[in-house]
Amino acid sequence: MSIRLITFDLDDTLWDNRPVILGAETAMRDWIDQHAPRLASQPVDHLGQVRGRLLEAEPGLKYRLSELRRRTLRHALEGVGHDPEEAAHLAEGAFQAMLEARHTITFFSDTVTTLELLANQYSLGVITNGNADVRRLGLADYFSFILCAEELGVGKPDAKPFQEALARSGMSADQAVHIGDHPGDDIGGAQAAGWRAVWFNPQGKTWAGEQEADAQIRSLGELPALLQRWESMS
Repeated sequence: MSIRLITFDLDDTLWDNRPVILGAETAMRDWIDQHAPRLASQPVDHLGQVRGRLLEAEPGLKYRLSELRRRTLRHALEGVGHDPEEAAHLAEGAFQAMLEARHTITFFSDTVTTLELLANQYSLGVITNGNADVRRLGLADYFSFILCAEELGVGKPDAKPFQEALARSGMSADQAVHIGDHPGDDIGGAQAAGWRAVWFNPQGKTWAGEQEADAQIRSLGELPALLQRWESMS
């Protein structure tokens, strides 16, 4: 059956996420240094330890990144002596500083042109475990739906996000293709749900997953031709 639905991962698929996360962490730390010196004086790994304890107590938070970040900050601030109301206020300030930097993104050079081309031929969607918002990035018009783990309560490789994508689009699994960089979350998750999956591998890494991806690409600009080849073979 012909391809009608294409979904994309976001981080490290539409942009390089390493400098983005580094910038977001730096912005948050700078905000804390200025507004919450008691927390700033703690060891560098203090927030990580608080985060770890929260995840141990409530593992489902790993799919709710924004909530996890807010709770980590709030607990850490209360732990250094801020009352709950003040801690909540400071936590939100630090979170918003991080979130603004989180959306300071440089797309891969062919991201926008590829989305423009594909949006004229296919239904496009987003399936992400992260907390980037394509509406803040100017990409929302290309996508029919946006599914994030935070809202669903579960993330890739669970089948639920892929099943929800089919429900939103009205397509069947044999009409769907997912594009992503993670061998387990993206490729394994999509294939287990009955989809085809394309591994985005710009660095030419060696495959480390289980079942091979249906195809791999080094740049997003290769995707339209790949889809056309599959269409011609169907």
